[in-house]
Amino acid sequence: MARTATKTHPARKSLSDFITERFDDFSRSQKDVARYIVDHLDEAAFQTAEELARRANTSSSTVVRFSQALGFDGYPELQQAAIEEYRHKVAEGAPNGNGGSGAAALFNFDHSEFEASLGADYANIEETARSLTREQIEAVHEQVLASRSVIVCWAMGLTQHKHGVPTIREVVNFLMLRGNIGKPGAGVCPVRGHSNVQGDRTMGIWEKMPDSFLDALRAEFGFDPPRKHGYDSVDGVRAMRDGRAKAFMGVAGNFVRAISDSDVAEAALRNCRLTVQVSTKLNRSHTVVGETALILPTLGRSDVDVQATGEQFVTVEDSMSSVHATRGKLPPASKDLLSEVAIVSRLAKATIGDRYGIRWADFEADYGRVRDRIARVVPGFEDFNRRIKEPAGFVLPNPVNSGVYRTPSGKAVFTRNDLTWLEAPPGHLILQTLRSHDQWNTIPYAMDDRYRGIHHARRVVMVNPADIDELGLADGDRVDIVGVWEDGVERRAPGFTLVAYPASRGSAAAYYPETNVLVPLDSVAEGSNTPTSKGVVVRLELAGAEWD
Repeated sequence: MARTATKTHPARKSLSDFITERFDDFSRSQKDVARYIVDHLDEAAFQTAEELARRANTSSSTVVRFSQALGFDGYPELQQAAIEEYRHKVAEGAPNGNGGSGAAALFNFDHSEFEASLGADYANIEETARSLTREQIEAVHEQVLASRSVIVCWAMGLTQHKHGVPTIREVVNFLMLRGNIGKPGAGVCPVRGHSNVQGDRTMGIWEKMPDSFLDALRAEFGFDPPRKHGYDSVDGVRAMRDGRAKAFMGVAGNFVRAISDSDVAEAALRNCRLTVQVSTKLNRSHTVVGETALILPTLGRSDVDVQATGEQFVTVEDSMSSVHATRGKLPPASKDLLSEVAIVSRLAKATIGDRYGIRWADFEADYGRVRDRIARVVPGFEDFNRRIKEPAGFVLPNPVNSGVYRTPSGKAVFTRNDLTWLEAPPGHLILQTLRSHDQWNTIPYAMDDRYRGIHHARRVVMVNPADIDELGLADGDRVDIVGVWEDGVERRAPGFTLVAYPASRGSAAAYYPETNVLVPLDSVAEGSNTPTSKGVVVRLELAGAEWD
């Protein structure tokens, strides 16, 4: 039976008064919760149990037990009492629980789910707003109101956080508020690092492809694809580390330099029976090998690709879902180099053979035959070979642009998301890893970063001058960057030059992949399993003499 009654504290005293009277009866950890609620009522009233526990340096279970010790059924009832006290204080113009002036409430709370979401963590919103000027906030506000359409662009700076997925949902909520979804000149624009990352997923390079895609593969090729989901990059490292995966094959890329927790990733690959790298250039991953290792050199996309039926081309898909052809212009480094299509086709012929009547050699000889198969499997690629010959290629269908929303109601749906963010303890900073100007994925082609005015160096960590002073360090010091995470493992990137930089207070920035060693493998975004490379708690220590 659903519980509808709510216990309340005796004689309708305020929650703060009731807690104060009972204070001596609480355990030590419960006293931490009590102090936080009384001293920060305006925040505690709108925090989840998990967030309140984090602020009080305790566990969420302690918060629940504290609620029950006061006579409530659980934390929701205690929170409702806190909201009532806060609203009462605001109505009377009394000082709030955090020493404020009792200004008018930001929202009129009836505590429906949606209204509670709007009010959740409002004190944190005010804290963020205080770092901006009123003029800045109003300028953005007026610009949005005056705009007939709005596009929001983002890259990994939003996604590589523990709460990256809720953040993107809030971006979508913001756009939907004024109808900036599904019309020309408006919408979401996730910017990818380079071409064809998005295209890989479209072609089925995903460990959780839906049954509809697998059914189409079965109908086209006459075999039943495995239905069990595979591993993404993070889970793949875990599987190799634990012995559940015994072979690794990388088609292009530099896996051990790109993935988080470099030492763990390297140990995982060394645990494999077989590692295979299909590569255009030598890289670090070629030196991290399993029991047996193969390096298969291949043509690059910039190389002329001539097969049995003549010169070939491949296709890419950009962030705007536009598909176009790309042809190599440079002579290959060797006449013996095989293309990626040729390598995969020959491996398939050697392992699968003619079992399903698939003519693998035809794919190698004529990439157009690959596109014919794609046209019958992948939605949006019908008549692929004809359409790709258009000078600008073609754009894939986007259901939202056609007014199609794949929700139970058939309409766009706002989402409710708790506002949370990472906080560093005193003496620590929040590090983001980033690329320099002259860098392509894991490979820096020069030691200069024209974006940030850094020259002739990469082992640098950029920190606000005020934070440098507060930490007792100086611009130009050699420091080790030490990662701090809940597993207690020390992750260290040694010998970085400290650079005073106008970064936000409490933050730091250093180049990827040199600092991937600091990102714990298990520190991932909830819902996407993306490494949290833009939210790493670190401390800085003066480096040893060997780095002077």
